[in-house]
Amino acid sequence: MLETNKIYLGDCLNIMEKIDDNSIDLIVTDPPYRLISGGDSKNRNSPKSGKLIKNGKLFKHNNINFIDWLPQCYRILKDKTHIYVMCNDRNMQDLLNALEKSKFKLVNILIWKKNNCTPNKFYMKNCEFIVMARKGGERWINNKGTKQCLEINNIRNKKHPSQKPIELMEILITNSSNEGEIVLDMFSGYGTTCISAKSLNRKYIGIEKDEDFYNIIPL
Repeated sequence: MLETNKIYLGDCLNIMEKIDDNSIDLIVTDPPYRLISGGDSKNRNSPKSGKLIKNGKLFKHNNINFIDWLPQCYRILKDKTHIYVMCNDRNMQDLLNALEKSKFKLVNILIWKKNNCTPNKFYMKNCEFIVMARKGGERWINNKGTKQCLEINNIRNKKHPSQKPIELMEILITNSSNEGEIVLDMFSGYGTTCISAKSLNRKYIGIEKDEDFYNIIPL
């Protein structure tokens, strides 16, 4: 079993093999996926260049599919636990199909209203989706008054292109785990999931493949 309260540098497909079966209490992750094309690449406030928007990529390690790693998630999660996966509408069907093939049960699709957006020729994208699924039987969230639409301002001056607010991650972690339990994020980015888990007295395991991002994680 991997040591907890540590972020590992490397490919999640290799590192997750070292995690014991039925040993993780919660997974919260924001995997790399194809972006929505059609944004205004001339907008100087956009973090994405025209080339990245055209190619639908934001990271050099973007070429991984949901089905590549979700079966490992199912193996290492305990029974009656949750997984939260960030997603956009373009990749939603692929994610749902991969969750079903990996034996997960869909629980809910949450909406993060982030109150900022990039100009778009169709409709401006001011939200992202968080797909919530479970392994095994039902587990109720701890705060049953939490709304499906989570309205939390996005981060300005990000250190990582897809950096998420700590407040957002803390809601998910608080609702689907208890103190002392282990939270995993296999696409750590800036490490927000692990930072949030630590602040909430949870143990954490993080994995990040990009060495440049790994080196700026403040843990």
